[in-house]
Amino acid sequence: MTNFLKRAAVAHVKPRVSADLWARLRGRAEEPPPRPRPRPRPSLTTLAERTGTDKWGVHHYTPHYERHLAHLRDQPFVLLEIGVGGYDREGEGGGSLLMWRRYFKQAEVVGLDIEDKSFLDRPRMTTVQGDQTDTAALESLIERFGVPLVVIDDGSHRPDDIITTFEFLFPLLPDGAVYAIEDTQTSYWPEFGGSEDRGSPSTTMAFAKRLVDGLNHEEFLDSDYQPSYTDTHVRSVHCYHNLVIVEKGDNVEGSNKRNVLLERYPPVTEE
Repeated sequence: MTNFLKRAAVAHVKPRVSADLWARLRGRAEEPPPRPRPRPRPSLTTLAERTGTDKWGVHHYTPHYERHLAHLRDQPFVLLEIGVGGYDREGEGGGSLLMWRRYFKQAEVVGLDIEDKSFLDRPRMTTVQGDQTDTAALESLIERFGVPLVVIDDGSHRPDDIITTFEFLFPLLPDGAVYAIEDTQTSYWPEFGGSEDRGSPSTTMAFAKRLVDGLNHEEFLDSDYQPSYTDTHVRSVHCYHNLVIVEKGDNVEGSNKRNVLLERYPPVTEE
């Protein structure tokens, strides 16, 4: 309020209102203007459009990723993406790394690729050259950056490579980790090591189906069955078009089969 308006209010308003109302009017006039609301942060899909990654447009992965990863947006952690993009074309690739870096402001984003992508390196975003099935390269990467909390396999898309990488990395991850496998359509393409036979046990989707079975390992009726590591450490498996997301955590909840299948498991009577 300007000095002129203040003088006018004192001269013409104050004599006509009670002391209590004048005090309230004066206090309201002296309140600072409200702060502007912060602009909403861009969604993962918006960032994908800005950085040019095919995780949106060619594919429709970003809404699924945001559903599973939004809780980490302001957390410090290591994100490892296998496959940087651009193949051997000079100066190409890295759109998804930039997307992750902009979405996760506190994360260390690491990209592994068989080609040299070091032109992309910048604070909180580093590329490492190596093969996704080379366990020594993976161990070295973890020693350098720490154990990742999020792994995205966008590498060769070949089932044998995908399964080899998962079986090495997944046991090293902490509970709460998220492991994503992209472009699982290659399960059905022999040109990428998949099979036209949907019952083939060697494909990426067959592997994912075994993980789903493992979620229910305590319901198996094989008396001599020994649970695998993934049986007891895969908390959930989410399958989307061309994308599988695995969440790590304890998967030992017990079973009620002995209380239901009484003919198979007769009650033990004490003599």
